[in-house]
Amino acid sequence: MPQFCTCGAELPPDARFCHKCGKPQFEEPPAEEPEAQEHPVFVLPPGAYAPQTGEISFRNATAVRVGFLSAGIASLLITAPLPAFLALGWLLLWLLAAGFLSVWFYRRRTGEKLSIRNGMRMGWITGVFCFVIATLFFTISVVSISSKGGLAAFYRSQFSARGTIDPNVEQFLEILQNPAGLATVILLSLLFVFVLFTLLPAVGGALGAKLLARE
Repeated sequence: MPQFCTCGAELPPDARFCHKCGKPQFEEPPAEEPEAQEHPVFVLPPGAYAPQTGEISFRNATAVRVGFLSAGIASLLITAPLPAFLALGWLLLWLLAAGFLSVWFYRRRTGEKLSIRNGMRMGWITGVFCFVIATLFFTISVVSISSKGGLAAFYRSQFSARGTIDPNVEQFLEILQNPAGLATVILLSLLFVFVLFTLLPAVGGALGAKLLARE
């Protein structure tokens, strides 16, 4: 059966528009919109956005400055004049305190909590500066004593003032008179001082990191 437009024109089969007036004969179905593709969402684990603590080493300018400051304070207090029976305890106390102070100063300046490992590193850096300062004073003392006859003569006068010299002390003084023996004694002394001056501040730094982390 033929179809007609409203204008009266006869339409061919399946005509979409009237060839006379141009009127659409049926509505076109709306174009289907493509479905939005879901992109995978990557979720970072908790704490991934937390700021990471800077590595404690000599490349860390803040750690170096804090270590030098703490070593300077400790070295100044270590030289305080005290009786002989208190001097050793005072020395050990401030070597430990130097490491603790370095962790405290570093935390105050950066706001970062140090782990026990980084606390030990901070204390070790401080201990190295303590050793450098002590070596500087030791070198000045040795040069001053050498200009007055050498270490052997200096210690001989010190022991003579206390009374008779023990045979073991006399043997030690003879070693100091030999250049090779003197060099060996100085190197061994510096090695012992280095271990002592770096180990105790490292322990103090670990204690500081552990105690201050509770705050």
